[in-house]
Amino acid sequence: MITTAPRGAKIIVLVLIASLVAACGLPRGGPSKRQIFSGSVLEQGDAFIVSVNDRVTRATGIVPALGFSEELINAAPVGADTIRPGDTLGLTIYENVEDGLLASAGQNASVINEVQVDGAGFIFVPYAGRIRAAGNSPNRLREIITERLDAQTPDPQVVVRRLAGDGATVSVLGNVGAQGVYPIERSNRMLTSMLATAGGVSAVPEIAQVTLVRGNATEKVWLLDLYKQPRLDIALRNDDRILVEEDSRSFTALGATGAQSRLAFESQTLSAIEAIAQVGGLNSSLADPTGVFVFRNEPEFIARQVLDRDDLIGTQRFAYVLDLTEPNGVFIARDFVVRDGDTVYVTEAPFVTWSKTISSLTGSLGNVGAVSQLVEGG
Repeated sequence: MITTAPRGAKIIVLVLIASLVAACGLPRGGPSKRQIFSGSVLEQGDAFIVSVNDRVTRATGIVPALGFSEELINAAPVGADTIRPGDTLGLTIYENVEDGLLASAGQNASVINEVQVDGAGFIFVPYAGRIRAAGNSPNRLREIITERLDAQTPDPQVVVRRLAGDGATVSVLGNVGAQGVYPIERSNRMLTSMLATAGGVSAVPEIAQVTLVRGNATEKVWLLDLYKQPRLDIALRNDDRILVEEDSRSFTALGATGAQSRLAFESQTLSAIEAIAQVGGLNSSLADPTGVFVFRNEPEFIARQVLDRDDLIGTQRFAYVLDLTEPNGVFIARDFVVRDGDTVYVTEAPFVTWSKTISSLTGSLGNVGAVSQLVEGG
C-alpha cells in the first residue's frame, strides 16, 4: 500500500528543496537586490544605499561646466591690418628725383619685396634703418618710413602692402575636416569662422567639445554652445591651438538590461532613463523594475548634501536605488543625472530566481508536477 503525503507537506518539501538549490548558487547576471542592500553601511558594509527622490536628484544633478573665461570673451578681434612678427611685407618707394637713393638709373621707383618682420617685430629699410613694424598698420608703417626717408630724399612716396604668409597663425586639430595651421585673416578672426576654414567639425555635434589653448591657459566649450551663445565665439590670437574632440565620458550598464557594455554619452546630459534606453531598455523577461541601481563614488561635498551630514570625510561609495513602479518613479529616473564613470545595474526579478530554481530541479521551467512525483516517491 502506497501512502501519499498531504499536499501541504509536498509544498513545504518543494520549497525546502528549491531553497537548498538556490543557496547552492544559481547562475545570474549579478547580485540580487537583497545582496546589494546587505552591503549598506547600516549592515556594516561600506556603501550608502539611497532611494532617489526629488531632493537627491537636485543634490546630485551636476554636469560638466564648460565655457570660456571673461578674459577670452571680452578680447576684441585683432585688426586684420595689424602687422605681426613673422609677417612678410612688400615696399615700393617712389622718389621725386631722377637719381634717387634707392631707384635704379633712369627710374624713380624702387620695389623691395619680401621684407620679413623679425621675431622682435622689426624690419630694415635702406637709408631708413631698423623700424618697428609689429603693432602698426601698413598705413602707419608707411608714415614712419616716409618720415625716416624724408631727410634723405625729397618728398618720398611709400607704399606698404602685406604679402601672402601672414605671421599670425592658429593650429586646428582633432575632429575637423582638414587639420592644419591656418593664418588669421579678416574672414576667420573668430573661432567659428576658423573652424569653418578648417573644413568644419566632423564629430557628432551634440557631444563635440572645442578646446582652446592660449599660452598656459586651456579652456573648453561645447560646440553647440558656440552657436547658442554668440558671446562664446571668441576672437583668436596668434599661436592659439584649437582641438575638437568628442566627449570622452562613459558609463557601464550591467544586469537585466538589453545589453551589458560600456557606452559613451550621447548628449551633454544623460538621465537614468536615457541611459537605460541607450542599452535597449530593461529585459522584460528578467528585470526587476524596483531594483534599478546607479553605483558611483561621490565627492565629499555631494555626499554631505545627499545624506544631510557634516561628518563625512573624503569620497564615499553610493548605490542609488530607482523604483520605476512608483507613481513618480519614471519621472524621478528621468530627472536623475548619470555621470561619468557610473555603473547602471538592473537586478533580476525574484520570479526569475524561482524559475531558475525550478528549472534546475525539473529540467524544464514550471514542471512542478515532476517535483511532486519525487516528493510522493512514485
